[in-house]
Amino acid sequence: MDFLSTMRLALRALARNKMRSGLTMLGIIIGVGAVIAMVGIGQGADRQIQDQIAALGSNMLFVGSGSVNRGGMRMGSGATKTLVQDDAAAILRECPQVAAGSAGTVTGAQVVHENDNWNTQVYGVEPAYFDIRNWPPSMGVTFDQSEVDRAANVAVIGETVRKNLFAAASPLGETIRIKNLPFTVIGVLSAKGTSAAQGNDQDDAIFIPVSTHQKKLTGDTWLRFINVSAVSQAASVGAQGCITALLRDRHRIRAGQDDDFFVRNLKDMADSAAQASRIMTILLASIASVSLLVGGIGIMNIMLVSVTERTREIGIRIAIGATEQDVQRQFLIEAFVLSVIGGGIGILFGIASSWVISAQFKWPVLISPMSIVVAALFSMAIGIFFGFYPARKASRLDPIEALRYE
Repeated sequence: MDFLSTMRLALRALARNKMRSGLTMLGIIIGVGAVIAMVGIGQGADRQIQDQIAALGSNMLFVGSGSVNRGGMRMGSGATKTLVQDDAAAILRECPQVAAGSAGTVTGAQVVHENDNWNTQVYGVEPAYFDIRNWPPSMGVTFDQSEVDRAANVAVIGETVRKNLFAAASPLGETIRIKNLPFTVIGVLSAKGTSAAQGNDQDDAIFIPVSTHQKKLTGDTWLRFINVSAVSQAASVGAQGCITALLRDRHRIRAGQDDDFFVRNLKDMADSAAQASRIMTILLASIASVSLLVGGIGIMNIMLVSVTERTREIGIRIAIGATEQDVQRQFLIEAFVLSVIGGGIGILFGIASSWVISAQFKWPVLISPMSIVVAALFSMAIGIFFGFYPARKASRLDPIEALRYE
């Protein structure tokens, strides 16, 4: 018997018990839909985390001042004063894996504009900082090297500062006071939101030239940090090693002594986040896959019932010339059709469920074609696997006993 004839017989047999066939497919529908929805939630969360980390900067490394030991007391990160402007210049000059760098320092300050005031963080940076952080202005401009050289009183503000000091008015050209020093606002940075690394509001900040910060605000001669951008993500590991070796040499740190600085690579953070997200996605998909197994067991159960109910029919077919392969093929196709139809409906159910979850709970959901293909193939495999035993049992029935079956 050819495949098309067997397919028609299988569909006719399933159509005789529409309710039973529908309930049997329900397990597959729920299983496939759950897998697609869970994987979509996991992949969406991963994409959101990676986007947040990417928003921190392009292939960025963060070099910070480290700890110092005073009388046996370790003072914690930021306590040293050995990170200086010449270190930033040396990194750019001697590390070929580094594309750009920006020396930086920071202090908290009360900022005043007319009758409004706001407490925020004031960063002293170089022009390259905004390129390293992938942080263009939404209005106005950022300062250039000439303004750093002359320690100009210019400021670029974050979106949170703009809202709290200027409300709906344009801040460009306005004067703000930072520690009683007047600064002209020349730009507003585009909103970045909460930092994935530290959980703080990245937009709650003001940026001024690092020279202005050191000479006029704090009087510091050292740096709090240096932001560095590697030439590529792959080169960031080499850049990290080069910076560490260079600073240890410049700071005359002997072998065995602790560094008085630290170098943090965002690639490590992205890799850790991706690994955690993958584990969570696999866990969610594994839990959802249990529904598929339950659906497969349901198919096996119904097919065994069908074999029992159609024992006489099987005996007649064998008696008039059907081979074991014909009988086995028919029942396998019936199980396969149940799983394929259920899988197709389950895919639609999973996509619709993902949209509902995303709209209702504001969770990021990413449905990839690969997850749909894998779920569809898995549902087909479930149908064949769990349909094999009933089909095998049907094909091995004794035709004489089958004909006598009532």
